Amino acid sequence: MTFEEYLSSKSIDSGKFRAAEPLRWEEWRTQFDLMHPNSFTARYLYLINPTRRKYHCPLPPAAGKQPAPERAAPIMKPKIS
Repeated sequence: MTFEEYLSSKSIDSGKFRAAEPLRWEEWRTQFDLMHPNSFTARYLYLINPTRRKYHCPLPPAAGKQPAPERAAPIMKPKIS
């Protein structure tokens, strides 16, 4: 997994992030290359969400995945005592 793929999986636009904060982007890429993605997430957990809010990139809809069909509400019978 590349750093750009990782950012995309976290809904962060890599291009916007790199253009706005090149030093932080480069520091994160260097650290990402040195460790496992899970370790990177644990280390930068409290910085990922604010970064996501600044440089949000919505995830594309999953290919081939269709929305669940709507179901009719169940008919409730009155309770007879």
